[in-house]
Amino acid sequence: MKNIAIITARSGSKGLKDKNIKELNEKPLMAYSIEAALVSGCFDEVMVSTDSEKYAEIAQKYGAKVPFLRSEELSGDRAGSWETVEEVLCKYLELNKTFDTVCLLQPTSPLRESSDIINAYKLFAEKQAGAVTGVSEPEHSPLWCNTLPESLSMSEFRDKTYDLVQRQQLPVYYRINGAMYIRRIIYDKMQIKLEKEPEFAYIMSRDKSIDIDTEMDFIVAELYLKRRNIN
Repeated sequence: MKNIAIITARSGSKGLKDKNIKELNEKPLMAYSIEAALVSGCFDEVMVSTDSEKYAEIAQKYGAKVPFLRSEELSGDRAGSWETVEEVLCKYLELNKTFDTVCLLQPTSPLRESSDIINAYKLFAEKQAGAVTGVSEPEHSPLWCNTLPESLSMSEFRDKTYDLVQRQQLPVYYRINGAMYIRRIIYDKMQIKLEKEPEFAYIMSRDKSIDIDTEMDFIVAELYLKRRNIN
């Protein structure tokens, strides 16, 4: 089975400037995803999809392939990750390179480890899956979350069934953490389809599921990385 890892790292970021190459514990953010993919040994190709020559040079320094830059159409802040994945696979197809699976690794999940990738692929094989998606428990139960009306009334905010239930006794919920998506690839001549079914969850811990979006996220991730290095 031939597998490709695609790390999506465009240069534009409205929140944190140059977030994907911002130094995290003395290493560019996207380097963590590149290294995890390479160390896992799961992939025939580890590539970074970017619109920036500067980002491409950094990606190559850490061992990723950047055979082409992302198209201008998919370089804006509204570009979807899966649109980018399909563009990459189409360009590889034009180069006569095909793969059986693709693993989307978003660079904003630096605490995801190579062992997670390995175990997710084991699950993929065991379940004969079409897709495996990383999930984790949410920081707070959705049973304690809701929208608010303009009046700010909380009369219907929560399900009263759980008012006297301790947090540990609440049903366990999971959220898609964005750290890892594996999809089987189907080729039909020059058309590409990504399988979505059957889809299974790969459960990850909360700390490995930290998603970098703000300066505070960077600080928290750095603390976890330093603790990991000490241990």
